[in-house]
Amino acid sequence: MIRLKTRAGHGFPRMPPGGGALARLWPPRPPAMHERRLHAARHLHGGAAVLALAVLGDSGIEHYRGSFRNKAMVTPLLTASVSLLSALHGLADQRPLPHRLRNAVHGLAALTGLIGTGFHVYNVLKRPGRLSFENLFYGAPLGAPAAMLLSGAVGLAAEQVREQPLDRLESLGLERREPLGDRELGQGIAALVAAGLLGTTAEAALLHFRGNFQNRAMYLPVLLPPAVAGLLGRAAARPDAPHARQRARGASWLAVMLGLAGAGFHIRGVSRHMGGWRNWSQNLLDGPPIPAPPSFTGLGLAALAALALMGGPDRG
Repeated sequence: MIRLKTRAGHGFPRMPPGGGALARLWPPRPPAMHERRLHAARHLHGGAAVLALAVLGDSGIEHYRGSFRNKAMVTPLLTASVSLLSALHGLADQRPLPHRLRNAVHGLAALTGLIGTGFHVYNVLKRPGRLSFENLFYGAPLGAPAAMLLSGAVGLAAEQVREQPLDRLESLGLERREPLGDRELGQGIAALVAAGLLGTTAEAALLHFRGNFQNRAMYLPVLLPPAVAGLLGRAAARPDAPHARQRARGASWLAVMLGLAGAGFHIRGVSRHMGGWRNWSQNLLDGPPIPAPPSFTGLGLAALAALALMGGPDRG
């Protein structure tokens, strides 16, 4: 709720002498009504960190395989590294306020992902045959820079979920007593995550189709994430239905575990190539991409944050 401030005071207790120094060393615990947002923001920062780590590993391997022919191929490595550090900082930050530098870094990551997607689309379309399965199989992967875009978008959402600085409200003559728009924020994040799950599924389906689905487990990242996206969308459309949120929450945890299990399967796939891990420098390039599956983990964490916001303090 936002209301005009009274002349009696700002609604906050006076700080004792020397309290400023103590507050910097030990930040005060946020009110219980704000803890839900802080918890959701840290979940989102965790998801952004996992996505940034996946991009860093995947783009590092793919661009190394491409011998960094274009100098711009270094950009996603630098941006993903800074974005990862920013997301980890947000994950460890117990203060309920957003951080301007983190916000700028996540915005830069989203912009880099958007530009990178354009570069990869151009790389595919300039080949003979243009938009064909062969070019999609062996051209620049469209999903890799899109993961960078998702990492930045999830990080930006984490900063928006945190409480706005009080001085910004005071400049308007307003005072905040409780978080605003939790349900709307949760629904927006749920829509973002659902779109990300569908896009990541399309990339996994393309690569696993290229691998001829040699292992039945390769169907899991093609079938499970769309179901998670559907349940998440249903929960967002019916925020007052606790059963819909419970089912979506369980499905989101499955997405988290799917990403971890997928990384394990890809590690096993690399080890089965000729020479195993003794020939790691070649098998990491030729084997299944180990950093790719954890993108589902990052999106699953973001989905859990969205559901927590939609639930609210009295809705579970």
